[in-house]
Amino acid sequence: MNIYLNLLRKGAGIAVALFLTSCSFTPTSSDTSTSTQTPSQAIETSSSTDSTETTDDVAIASQDFQKVTVIEGLEHPWSMAWLPNGDQLITERPGRLRIVRNGTLDPTPISGVPEVFTFKQGGLLDISLHPRFAENRLIYLTYSHGTRDANRTRIARATFDGEALQNLQVIFEVSQTKPDGQHFGSRITWLPDNTMLVAIGDGGNPPVELDGDLIREQAQNLSSHLGKIIRLNDDGSAPQDNPFVNTENAAPVIWSYGHRNIQGLAFDSETGRVWSTEHGARGGDELNLVKAGENYGWPVVTHSGEYSGGEITQERSRPGMMDPKVVWTPAKAPSGLTVYRGDRFPSWKGNLFAGGLVSQDVRRIQVDESGNVVSQQAIDMGQRVRDVKQGPDGLLYILTDESNGQLIRIEPVSG
Repeated sequence: MNIYLNLLRKGAGIAVALFLTSCSFTPTSSDTSTSTQTPSQAIETSSSTDSTETTDDVAIASQDFQKVTVIEGLEHPWSMAWLPNGDQLITERPGRLRIVRNGTLDPTPISGVPEVFTFKQGGLLDISLHPRFAENRLIYLTYSHGTRDANRTRIARATFDGEALQNLQVIFEVSQTKPDGQHFGSRITWLPDNTMLVAIGDGGNPPVELDGDLIREQAQNLSSHLGKIIRLNDDGSAPQDNPFVNTENAAPVIWSYGHRNIQGLAFDSETGRVWSTEHGARGGDELNLVKAGENYGWPVVTHSGEYSGGEITQERSRPGMMDPKVVWTPAKAPSGLTVYRGDRFPSWKGNLFAGGLVSQDVRRIQVDESGNVVSQQAIDMGQRVRDVKQGPDGLLYILTDESNGQLIRIEPVSG
């Protein structure tokens, strides 16, 4: 049964939609910027055999909130990170690194950024600070590099002196080049041992090929970085306890595989869980609880359909492959992901917040102690959402993927 409920939030004007518990598959485009899907069309389904999805009948009743536009004038911002002094770094996909000082966007970009390949989904992507940034001043960037005919995802690190990036070093690049400008992945999250997880996309949609096969088949190839989450030491080397270090012909950096195009990746420091949000093709976007060494099925198992019509595969689940915790069909085109652990919204602690490009919202996702999704709610943003993060002040910050992109803060009505 389809259950829709639109509630007007006090002082905010935010419509919160409660969605479906149906498991029907309705294809739609997920990662094309020309999609006309509206937030009210976004349908959530659950395919996990060990999870139960229910709809909330109360829309964040315990906490009023409001949206506050902090800055405007960003060109397709992609990611953000906070410095110890409270300044905020923001990447713009065309290749600029910006800084917000005392709530004001500095008109001069940070210098020292590497040359990037800016085309379609490619450009300057994620930014992350080393967990010991206060000591070593290290900043990490992911970006696309190359040409339309031969490009790949790279990871670079540099020291930041407060004004410019210094000593830039490429510490990792994807093993194979690919054509076109799709599926770079690129989200970063850090684990407690100061190793980093980085999402790498599968390379693109048909008819893009590699070595005579559709490039998406590389997601099942353990000798390729494409369609994987990789785990690196902070210098770009492979940790010796990675799951495939001793597997013949496997890339030692691989941590999990069978992914299409992860656009949200987050580590929950209290539970030790790693969460990801992943684009499907037509429908079939996923929320996954990611574990080391596991296969997440793409493209052997999927709820997605071909953009050209028809099925990619008839298999939705297979022994030895991990089922998603949630499948979104029609697609929401999930983007940035964070686990809320702040004090400003006590009732939100432990909830996941996932951005949506096509759905133009932020999805609040409640999970139980076993990591199963029990409810979802949508905070309408009215713009393509590229990133969601909890700030050091315990509030949520959202970047909108627009030519005049915004940084928006979600805060209690009481301030």
